[in-house]
Parts: sequence; C-alpha cells; structure tokens
Amino acid sequence: MTGVIRPDTKTCRLLDLGCGPGLLLDHLRDKAAPAPIRYLGIDLSEKMIAAARQRHPDESFEARDLLADPLKERCVDYVVMNGVLTEKRELPQAEMVAFAKEIIAAAFHAAEIGIAFNVMSTQVDWTRDDLFHWSCDEVLGFAARDLTRHAVIRADYGLYEYTTYLYRSPQR
Repeated sequence: MTGVIRPDTKTCRLLDLGCGPGLLLDHLRDKAAPAPIRYLGIDLSEKMIAAARQRHPDESFEARDLLADPLKERCVDYVVMNGVLTEKRELPQAEMVAFAKEIIAAAFHAAEIGIAFNVMSTQVDWTRDDLFHWSCDEVLGFAARDLTRHAVIRADYGLYEYTTYLYRSPQR
C-alpha cells in the first residue's frame, strides 16, 4: 500500500482510511516509511478509533463516515485504504461496486497526489460470495471515466487480490 508514496516525497500527509487499530503505523515504523509522514487515521468504528488512540496516543485519529462527512478537497497528499474493499459480506455485488466507486471517489477528492486501495482479484481459481472480487478492467474503466487515467495495478505480492494506485498526474 505504501508503494503509492513516491520516493521523492518530502514530508507527506497520509490518510489511512479504514485505519482500524492503527496497524499501518506499526508497519511504517518497522519497515521505515518511504518519506516522513504526517498521519491521520479515519475509521467508521468508534471502538477501532479508541484502540488506535490507545496504541498510538501521539497520532491523529477520527471516527468519521467519509461519505456522510467528506474531507476538504486535496487536504492530504495520499490516501491508503487497506482492506476496506476486500469484503462485501452479504451485500449484493452491484451495491458493493456502487459503494466502492463512491468511497474511492471520496478518497481521491481528498488526495493531492494519489490513493491506494485493494480488492480481491477475479483472476483466481476460486471465489467466495463474502469477498469483493472486482475485475481490473472494471476498476480501470471506472477510474478513467470518473477520476483519472493515471493508474498502476500491483498484483505481484502473492495474494489473491491486487492493489490499485490512482494518481492525479503521470508518475515517472
């Protein structure tokens, strides 16, 4: 997920959307962040935000529904949504696609540079009804029509999912 952050970034404002208990911060500290980070974690769950604040008392966390209460445009540099779009539980596929498009658009609205999100791949030999399998073609089509044509797909890390990076401008 943090591969979305370009290595030439100085200090970056990073939004961890769907942050849960703030585990991304542990990863950033253990693996050395690609750039100095000003972190903000947002989650729907008050319990997750309480756990995140207890785990990382010096960081910023908010309980917030980004669709009901959007962030200001381009208020952060990057948005990471890890695991937010991998499960759909009993939600019908069409409703999950509509939700995914809405939350991705809200995240992109908040990002100055780019966003990263993962979904389950359709290029697998099995699927599960409770997981959100969404084809790369559909994701790229949506992104190009509604957000940006500057996209990267990463499926090289050994899981049955892929990560999409969407950027406002071309990356080199």
